[in-house]
Amino acid sequence: MTNNIISFDQRFAKVFYELNIEWLRTHFYVEPFDEEVLSQPLTYIINKGGYIFFILMDQKPVGTVALMPTDEPEIFELTKMAVHTDKRGLKLGQKLMQHCIDFAKIKGFKALMLYSNTKLENAIYIYRKYGFKEIPLEEKSPYVRSNIKMILYTS
Repeated sequence: MTNNIISFDQRFAKVFYELNIEWLRTHFYVEPFDEEVLSQPLTYIINKGGYIFFILMDQKPVGTVALMPTDEPEIFELTKMAVHTDKRGLKLGQKLMQHCIDFAKIKGFKALMLYSNTKLENAIYIYRKYGFKEIPLEEKSPYVRSNIKMILYTS
């Protein structure tokens, strides 16, 4: 794991919110569920057994990702991945993705799952590159904008 990726630090909670809100506004819109989770990461992610990571450049967080527990034991949702607009194209998202996969293997998680949208062609390409496979999307997905669900078995 790369040493410029750190675990959640309350000092960066605002950055977690800002990076994700900017990404959502650029590509979609902010759903009420997003606003709730992003504004209270300790309540909705960390305190429920989840994890948040930040990638740093010059000691400043420029990207983030979260792993949220799901109803299925040992399956975590890879979610809330965002990179600062000025830092896109540097493969920081891929570094965060690899960190999450390595972390899941070390922790003995069964799988990582994610929701996305097929209009995000580059993201879908990267998920497939890392071994994620498409699975059926439930009728009541937690995200209105998602039209694809993918999983990567890590154990």
